[in-house]
Amino acid sequence: MTAPIFSTLGCRLNAYESEAMKELAEAAGLQGAVIVNTCAVTAEAVRKAKQEIRKLARENPGAAVIVTGCAAQTEPETFAAMPEVTRVIGNTEKMQAETWQTLRAPDLIGATEKVMVDDIMSVRETAGHLIDGFGRHRAYVQVQNGCDHRCTFCIIPYGRGNSRSVPAGVVIDQIKRLVDKGFHEVVLTGVDLTSWGADLPATPRLGDLVMRILRLVPDLPRLRISSIDSIEVDDNLMQAIATEPRLMPHLHLSLQAGDDMILKRMKRRHLRDDAIRFCEDARKLCPDMIFGADIIAGFPTETEDMFENSLKLVTDCDLTFLHVFPYSARKGTPAARMPAVKGPEVKSRAARLRAAGDAALHRHLTAQLGKTHHILMESSRMGRTEQFTEVQFGSDQPEGQIITAEIRGASPTTLLA
Repeated sequence: MTAPIFSTLGCRLNAYESEAMKELAEAAGLQGAVIVNTCAVTAEAVRKAKQEIRKLARENPGAAVIVTGCAAQTEPETFAAMPEVTRVIGNTEKMQAETWQTLRAPDLIGATEKVMVDDIMSVRETAGHLIDGFGRHRAYVQVQNGCDHRCTFCIIPYGRGNSRSVPAGVVIDQIKRLVDKGFHEVVLTGVDLTSWGADLPATPRLGDLVMRILRLVPDLPRLRISSIDSIEVDDNLMQAIATEPRLMPHLHLSLQAGDDMILKRMKRRHLRDDAIRFCEDARKLCPDMIFGADIIAGFPTETEDMFENSLKLVTDCDLTFLHVFPYSARKGTPAARMPAVKGPEVKSRAARLRAAGDAALHRHLTAQLGKTHHILMESSRMGRTEQFTEVQFGSDQPEGQIITAEIRGASPTTLLA
């Protein structure tokens, strides 16, 4: 029998959870099934999930098709109504071994109860699932799940539940295990990473976790932080940015917009000047620091002048890596009831933001020429610098190792060494 077939859509946390689910499904002996781990961040993400389900069902006739993830959590009835789908399981259920034992039952295909999705808001804990990472180069460690905030455009809290933190001791034990297995870089990941610790005894902060990891796992060469909310950054995290060379100088910021009125209508917790000030402060503490950012184009009520403020944020914050999202209304969110920007204008603004992002990346790449970087090799000819910039090599390098190389050129999107 063949191993389960996994298809993962969406964020890094979903990818992490798919790795954990593979172990659970294989341990349960669930052979030949198709598991689709969905994303719900936009209406387009849900459409792509349906498309992926239909494609995999055609390619694997007779196989059980199990749908999980955020879209399955928020719209279980949508997927249960698809004739291709055998079972729909929620985001909590997908991480439980007993769920996969149940799915192994002989009557899986003919089951009358297709939906196994409980109330995600009732979940109070997040387990530190132990996996061996992805590939041989970089490991992702989930330290937090869920979100207590209610941004007006976002459906994710209803897919992930309220914020829950993995205790520091569990996180450190897992990182020690990964280092023992030969990983040279660990990435801390979560839905709202900077809220880590708020639900734990003594309410530690993310900076406390970072400093503790670096102190207690001295053999870890590189620690990286995934997407953060800059307004929630604590003093210890700023201290780590200033003093810890093993904390990589790349932060991805959840900015979403650069206009104060739009930020208020999004129910964000920062203003434009807060974002600019954070980037300036972080770069003063660590001159090599670079930033990525999520920005939404065409949020409801956004005028051309408001959009220009977001566009100028690329320069004002000196952003390098942009993730641009054309606004997509999500049913059930407050923003979906606000006056919409016309579709062609949304697409045009997204294209202008992407062009600004391309120009920013080009400036960064050009500035690296002649510099020496420590590069973690993800394959025999591709690696990433401390700043997460991709580097291509003309000859084979030791995969999974950190090598030192001089940057000799650049393509439109990568460095050449």
